[in-house]
Amino acid sequence: MKLATWNVNSLSVRLPQVLDWLQANPVDVLALQELKMTDDKFPAAAFSDAGYHAQWFGQKTYNGVALLSRTPASDIVKNIPGFDDDMARVITGTVQGVRVVGAYFPNGQEPGSDKFEYKMEWLKSLRQWIKAELELHPKLVLMGDYNITFDDLDVWDPIGLHETIHCTEEERYHLRALVALGLHDSHRLFDQPPKSYSWWDYRNAGYTRNRGLRIDHILVSQALKPAVLACAIDKLPRKNERPSDHAPVVLTLDLL
Repeated sequence: MKLATWNVNSLSVRLPQVLDWLQANPVDVLALQELKMTDDKFPAAAFSDAGYHAQWFGQKTYNGVALLSRTPASDIVKNIPGFDDDMARVITGTVQGVRVVGAYFPNGQEPGSDKFEYKMEWLKSLRQWIKAELELHPKLVLMGDYNITFDDLDVWDPIGLHETIHCTEEERYHLRALVALGLHDSHRLFDQPPKSYSWWDYRNAGYTRNRGLRIDHILVSQALKPAVLACAIDKLPRKNERPSDHAPVVLTLDLL
């Protein structure tokens, strides 16, 4: 079973790229973030023609998430139950016995801002809900654009970006707290090339100079850890014309 996450930074702009990628990489589940479209604009027919069932949760201009799957997803939940939020950030479903949570974590803007405080409250609520979900669904994957780096290995310039957004100790505390629930960073289960990033700024030739961050993560539960065969960042789409600033991350599981 292959699962992937990709912040496409506008599905209306990147739909042909997503369809091309799925044809070349026929994963079983793809979680998308930053659709940047309302529900009525979601291209369900295009994905159906490509062999995918779709669940989506859109929002005009910003945010928006979707789950694409070869087999239908069940028990769909949108956003974090019990957390009052008008942003479309989370979509969850069960696919082939695996509870899949696709999430677009808040950016946070900058430490000390109102948006940063919202991010902290959101992360706290997410952790409480994921703890409950793990009790109901031991086989769980939490994947998406986390907008948080784990440590300096995930940062092209750890000194210059120390305590800036995505790299603050407060954000990383919440990420470690998620892991402490019994989750594992699937990317770090394997030896990876140095300076492996999933996001590069459009400005200042960020991609060509590999000035990036690893902020797109796939965490797996303890029950799934033995089934993890591989996890890799696919940088090829970042070379496309008009690419997303994020690259897909792909997880391979052996569920037999």
